[in-house]
Order: sequence, then C-alpha cells, then structure tokens
Amino acid sequence: MLRVALRNVRAHLVRLGLSILAVVLGVSFVAGTFALRDMLSSTFNGIVEAGYSADVYLRGPDDPDQASQSSAGTRTVRNLVPADLVSTVTGVDGVAQAFADFTGPITLVGADGTAVTSGAGAPSFAVGFHSDDPSITLAEGSGPTDATEFALEVTSAEASGLSIGDTTTLIVGGELTQATLTGVVDLETSLAGATVVFLDAGTAESVYAPDGRVATISVFAADGVDPDDLVTDIDTAISGVATAGSVQTVTGDVVRDEARDDIDGILGFVETFLLIFAGISLFVGGFIIANTFAMTVRQRQREFALLRAVGASPFQVFASILIQAAVVGLLGGVLGIAGGLGLVTGIKALFARMGMDLSGEIPLTTTMVVLSLLVGLVVSVASAALPARRAALVPPVEAMRDESPGQGKSLVVRGLVGLVIAVAGAAAVVMAVVQAAADEDAGTGRLLGIGAVGVVIGVLLLAPVMARAVLGVLAAPFVVLVRPLGKLARGNVTRNPRRTASTASALMIGMALVGAASVLATSTQASVRTVVENEWKADLMVQSATFFLPAAAVDEISALPEVASADALAIGTAAVSDGTTPDGGGGGETVSLIGMPADTFGRSWTTEEVSGDIGSMLDGALAVNKDSATDAGWTVGDELTLTTSSGTLTAPVGAIIDSTALDAPVVVPLDLFETIQPQVAEQVQTLLLKRADGVDEADLRAAVTATAKPYVVLSVLDDEQFITQLAGQVTMILNILYALLGLSIIIAILGIVNTLALSVIERTREIGLMRAVGLGRAQLAGTITIESILTALFGTVVGLAVGVALAAGLPTVFAGSGLTELAIPWRELLTMLVIAVVVGIFAAVWPAIRAARLPVLEAVTVD
Repeated sequence: MLRVALRNVRAHLVRLGLSILAVVLGVSFVAGTFALRDMLSSTFNGIVEAGYSADVYLRGPDDPDQASQSSAGTRTVRNLVPADLVSTVTGVDGVAQAFADFTGPITLVGADGTAVTSGAGAPSFAVGFHSDDPSITLAEGSGPTDATEFALEVTSAEASGLSIGDTTTLIVGGELTQATLTGVVDLETSLAGATVVFLDAGTAESVYAPDGRVATISVFAADGVDPDDLVTDIDTAISGVATAGSVQTVTGDVVRDEARDDIDGILGFVETFLLIFAGISLFVGGFIIANTFAMTVRQRQREFALLRAVGASPFQVFASILIQAAVVGLLGGVLGIAGGLGLVTGIKALFARMGMDLSGEIPLTTTMVVLSLLVGLVVSVASAALPARRAALVPPVEAMRDESPGQGKSLVVRGLVGLVIAVAGAAAVVMAVVQAAADEDAGTGRLLGIGAVGVVIGVLLLAPVMARAVLGVLAAPFVVLVRPLGKLARGNVTRNPRRTASTASALMIGMALVGAASVLATSTQASVRTVVENEWKADLMVQSATFFLPAAAVDEISALPEVASADALAIGTAAVSDGTTPDGGGGGETVSLIGMPADTFGRSWTTEEVSGDIGSMLDGALAVNKDSATDAGWTVGDELTLTTSSGTLTAPVGAIIDSTALDAPVVVPLDLFETIQPQVAEQVQTLLLKRADGVDEADLRAAVTATAKPYVVLSVLDDEQFITQLAGQVTMILNILYALLGLSIIIAILGIVNTLALSVIERTREIGLMRAVGLGRAQLAGTITIESILTALFGTVVGLAVGVALAAGLPTVFAGSGLTELAIPWRELLTMLVIAVVVGIFAAVWPAIRAARLPVLEAVTVD
C-alpha cells in the first residue's frame, strides 16, 4: 500500500498542490517565528554581554516588596548605592578597576538638525566614559574629557551622520549643550538601534547622580582572580562603610543571567503572539486539506472499491490515504522551513531600514526543523483522517455505484451539536457582559474568551445547516440580474452544503477575527476621543518623542507671557503601604505615580470624583484611582506611605477618582512628589498649557512652537491632534493584526481555488453536457465565478457577523481598562464585503479557465 499511496501522490500532485501550499504558508510562519526569536535572542544577548561585561557588580538589595509588574513578568526595583564606594572597592586585593556606572537619557541632534532616533523605538542614553574601562574600545579618535566633548558608539555615529570634529547639540539633564564629537567607540555588538552617547565621567556624574548615588558599580577582576572569591572580599571591605543590607555584591554572571531571563520573558511573549497566528493559519489550512481529501476520495471511490475487491483491508485503504497526507505534510514542512527563513530575511532587512540591526546569521536549528516538520505532518494527517475513515468504511459494492456514497447523510445531528455549543458559548458571553456591567469583573475576560471560542466552534458546525438559507439570500441578486447563470451557480453551491461550508469556513474564521479586531480598534479610538473630550481642559499639550521633556524647555515654555498656566505631569514609582499589615497592607507593591500641581484639576484637567474632594490635594492629600482603591481596600481618609530610594512620604487619601487618562493608581501633588522623586525635572512627561487672557490659541501655539523648536524632540498638540496621534497608534497596531491575519485570508482564498478546481474535475461530465446543449465558454466561466463569489460572501458575512457580535461585548467587559465606547466600523465592514467579492473573482480565475478549456466530446464521455 505504500507504493500505491506514493503513486497516487505522484499521479494527483496537481490536485494536492494547493494543500501543500497551505501547509507551506502555515509552517513558514512557525519556522519564521522560531528563527526570529533565536535571532532576537542572539542580538539581545550580545547587548547584555556588552552592557554587563564586569566580573562583579555592586547594587541595591533585592526587595521582593518592590517588584513592579510588567507585560513580560516581574521586574525588581532596587535602591541606589553610594558612588563613593568605588574608592573602597578599588583598594581590595584582586580588583583591577572599579567604576560607578553613570547613565541616563540624552537627546543627540544629528548632522541633519533632527534628533537621532530609531524608527523601531530603541532608546537613546548616555554613559560615563572611563579611559581605562576594559569593556570600551576606541575605534577612532579619543574619549571626551569635559562637558564640551562626547563620543559615540559606532552605529550611533553612522546614524547621526556626524564625523569626528563636528559640533552639535546635546540635550543633557534637560539643558541644551553644544559639544564636539571626539571619538567613536566599538562595543563589538549590534545594539538593535539604540543610540549610545559617551560623556566624560565628571559630566555624567553631575547630571545623572547629583546625589552621589548610582544603580550599579562595575568591578573588573585582576587576571586569575575568581569572581566568587572577589565578591566575598568586597563584602568584607565595604562592611565597615555601608549599612548592613544596603548593598548587594554579585558576580557578573548573576547580573547577565537575570538580564537574559528578562529578555527571554519579553521574547517569549512575542513568540507566543506570533505562534497564535501561525496556529490560526494552520487551522485554516486544515480545512483545505480535509476538503481536498474528501473530494479526492469521492472521485476515486471506484478505485478504492477495486482495491477492496482484490483483497485490501479497510485499514490498508485508510493507511494509504494517511500516507498521502503525510507526504503532503512533509513536503509542505520542508518548503515551509525555507519559506520561514525567507520571511525572517525580509523582516531582518525591514528592521535594518528602520534602524534596528539584528546581529548574527539567520539560525537553522534542529529544534526548529523538527518542530516545523512535525507541525506540517500532524496538521496534514489529522485533517485527512476523517475523509480517510469514510473511504475505508464504504462497502465495495456501494462504492461501485455512480452515486457518491454518503452525500445524503443527514445534518440533523451535526446541527443539534453545533446549536448546543453555540448557545452555550453565547450564554457565557452574555454572562460575562452582565457580570462586568454589575462590576463583578472577576474572571469576566476569561469567561468572554471561552464563550467566544464556543460560539465560533458552534457556528462552524452549524455552517452546513445555514448554508442553503444564507446562500439563497446572497444569491438572489445574481439569480435576478444574471440569468440563467445565477440560478445555476446557486444550485451548484447549495447542492453540497457540507463542501461549501467547509470551503467557506476557512474564510469565516479569518473574517471573524478581522471583524472583531476592527470593532475593537474603532471602539478604542472612540473611547480615546471620549476620554480626552471629557477630561482635557487645556488649550495645548507639549510632549516629547523621547517620552520626557527637557527641564529647560519646561521652564522656558512656562515663562512665556502667552501662557497663563503650565501644569507638568511627572511619572514615577513608589512602594505603597497603608499600614494595615506588618508588611504594608495593600500588598506593599510598587505602583506607578503621577505627580501634578494640585490646582491642575479644574484648570487644565478635570476628572470624575467617586468620593472625597479632589480639592483636598491643595492641602497635601492624595488622589487614588477607583480600581486601585477597590483592589487594595483604600477609602477616603486612609493614610498611605509612599517609599522610594530617595525618601518616604505619608499622606491621607483625599479623593477617589475615576480617570482613564490618568493611568496610575496614585496621583500626588507635585510639591510632595518632589520630596520622594528628587529628579522630578527629568520625569515630566506632559505639559498642559492654558493661554493668558487676551491671547488666542494661534498666538499661543506660535510662541510655544518657537520655544520648543531648538529641543527638536518636542511636539505641540491641541486636543484633536492628540486624539489623532493616539488613534494613529491604534491604527498601527490594527495594521499589524491585519497583516498577520492576512496569511489566514490568503490560505482561505487557496481553499476556494482548490475546491472549485476539484469541483470542475468532479463535474467534468456535467460541464460537458451543459456545453453540448449550448452553454458558452464565457457563460461557464461566469457560473464558476459566481459560485466563487457566493462562497466567499458566505464565509465573509457569517464571519463578520460572529466577529462583530462577539466584539460588541468588549467595551462592557473591559470598561475598567479604558474601553468605554462601542463603535461599529460600518465603512470597514462594507469594504470587507467588497473584498470578499474581489476574492471570489480572483479565486475563480484558474478553475474557470480550466473548465472553459475542457473539450466537450471528451467531457461528456468521462466516466
């Protein structure tokens, strides 16, 4: 049977070609995801090696109560350590060099007069230059010696367009500084687009460590000294000059491993995200494979009957079909691996154009190859299993008949099962929405997800039951306007609802996701507009492309005569305790803070008070967001203690507010914020401006824009521009989702092409008879095109209806996350329907041409 199976693959390779292509596309995504992850991991590991090259580090202790949650996991917030410990450490036997690590944000103005930034969003930062630092290699020129000089990392120098001897502007510590490029440093690794500027150590210390405290001290061991032994010696040496437990000494390997773990957490999220879309594509591809083998089995039923008649067992027939599916999977897997490597090559080139160079060659690992082949094999065999079982179980005598066995099988059982699953899923969705509306939001997101999966599975099972009714409605315009072709096409697509539904299901899944994503994006944009319109009271806003505004710019803009008030919004973090438990109730967690002038509310900003009085901030009280207050059990009057490495603040809760825009648990009056965040001038993220009496908005904008211009990274926005900017970010994310979902749409199109092509083969005699009684080539091609359009419309209409219906519950379930408005993108949905028609026309081209070219006499004699 193995020989028979392989001969059948060779004989029907064209029929199986599109199934192989579907596997290729899905596996390409899988292989590409693993290759991209390995390449990103290699790049960032190189950055870790370059950034943490010392043998030993001194840093603040690991405090589990000061762990802040990030999307990738838990990040430890550490206290700073005294920079003057360097003198003590340098005297320890076995220490070759020791340096305090002075680092912080900086803006570099390039040769073209604009800020040097990466299109990939990589950071721009400065570090202190030490001439005897063994991790630094001067490739050209010399290091900086004072505040008028600087050096650049080699790729940063290329991106800036600056040459040694050029003078440019640096924004350091919020001040504009003129400095000359004196040297280029080679760190011997790709920095993924980051801009690295080297300042002389004295300047870096005065800007980034004005209080004499740094995040880390790097220690390089002398030759032959074991880092673990050096850690012990340093601990002994600093025990007399540092408070017990205030400094932690660890080997460089520990720091590097921690950094790699953080990176792996982030890359793991990216990998999972991409693999979800790969899974969707492969799931969609499974419909093509199942449809191909189902139709092929029907067309070859007599062949299988003859095999059974000459002694082949049902298992042998079953195995022969699965062997063919395995060949499809393996061929698709091999080609998919090549496709994945090609995909990553394109992504690498795209990142390079965006300024994010990825180091190393594109990896081809054993794990990636084995998993990719296994995925292709399993998907293909699993998809072909049901058609293979049907072929094996059909009695030989029944298979010899002209009628296809099993075509009249009832859909009642399938319909009932689908209905039960769909109703159960819909009930879960409704329950999630009802619970969220009643503020019982525990687990509602998960319940909504489970319900959505149930609805989708139920609709897929119900698709053949719905097919005749839905297609009857969709075909009505064609029946009326395109006679008699419309009626012929309608009969062909409704004759076998299982096949039509299976073909359309692939597109249905993709369109359901597209519809849900469109509703989510449109609702997010509408929610953003509502939030800004409700809370924004300023005339203009100033923000920075580097996220933080230079302190000098804030001072200069605030001093303009056209400005009546300039309210600075700064951000920070602190460990919060409410004193209800020994370890600081409320979890003792590190939370985000917003510092803003107490009189901002009612002047340039407004927000809803749930309880208390926002005006109490003028008397030194705090405002806390409703969700955080609910989670921690805070009420008006509770005393909260905010602790940072720079100090402690205790203040009462004066108001509980419900603000989506102020996305931080605690809002602190700016004067109190400064007591625990001494570098608040470097933490201002937004400046809200109100114009002076008698000044119109155009004059205010002109004055502010002129003042902001030298700082090159500042943007001056009104409320509409701010809304547009936020909407643009949502649109960018939506475009990424569309691009990823586009693969499943492409596979779905292949499914329609595949089904139509096989249908032409299956209906060869019927086509010949219609041609014999007068149906022209163009009419035949038109009939097949209408069939294709109807199939595409069926999948699109049902998919969009499901996606939109499920997404309609998102604003209620995720209202606490800022999704407060439901907006249906009718224009985009109509565009999807137009695209479905185009997809149908495109998918019909090859099958229509193939059908039109069938010789009439040969077609009518086909058995």
